[in-house]
Amino acid sequence: MALTAVASAIGLLVDDRELLGAPIWMKPLKFSLSFVAFGLSWAWLLSLPERRPRFLGGTALVIIAGSLLEMVIIIGQVVRGRQSHFNVTTAFDSMLFSIMGATVAILFLGTLVLSVYIAARRLAPAPELLAIRFGMGISLVGMAVGILMTTASSGMEGFVGAHSVGVLDGGPGMPLTGWSTTGGDLRIGHFIGMHALQLLPLLALAIRGRAESTSVRIIWTASLGYLAVVVLTTWQALRGQPLFAPDWVTGTALGVIAAGVALGLLSARGKARVEERITA
Repeated sequence: MALTAVASAIGLLVDDRELLGAPIWMKPLKFSLSFVAFGLSWAWLLSLPERRPRFLGGTALVIIAGSLLEMVIIIGQVVRGRQSHFNVTTAFDSMLFSIMGATVAILFLGTLVLSVYIAARRLAPAPELLAIRFGMGISLVGMAVGILMTTASSGMEGFVGAHSVGVLDGGPGMPLTGWSTTGGDLRIGHFIGMHALQLLPLLALAIRGRAESTSVRIIWTASLGYLAVVVLTTWQALRGQPLFAPDWVTGTALGVIAAGVALGLLSARGKARVEERITA
């Protein structure tokens, strides 16, 4: 995936073609970088058990194969100048999209198997273990959001599914991410959810050294808040709202989430001070 990221970056420099209003090599670059983060995270997680049953290695190999096949198809379609996702305009394009759908299902199931195995074991201190469990669970929720894209209406002949809701794919979008600025975009919840696998364990490492009970409260608060944001951004997208143009309902929900996280963190801080006084 690091190599495909480099190849995609070179493609951005030497190939000025565009697809759906974005540089054609931007998509494989973003997928490659996402897979790099995914692979590094699972390489670390699978290094935690002292002894691993053979099925874990086999499952990891299946995930690797599925990921590589996904990238081969994405890059192959870029070379052809064709859209990879949702494209059923020809029998060949339809076949490739069907294969991609199968690889996504395999990736999800393989990740679920690994997550259940890791989550069932005490492989780290309590705060870090909690962050790992939440990270894996929310990451699976983020992957599942991708299923909603196949049910969205593209509004274009020969395409089944879409990233955007309420507008056509390829319209005005945010820099780098390409997320729609005129309608809902399911990629937002998908992206935020999947990267809980990196962000929550990193948070646990960042607060290492605090009292364990305090760290656990912080992880609970941050994780529930993170999950709520994934749900909120997905709900917002399904209602056709751009990320930075929410209605009052979405804004109110975000305010409630922010208030809940703030109260949780203040509670953790207050509890930590009480424990310090008792210890002193």
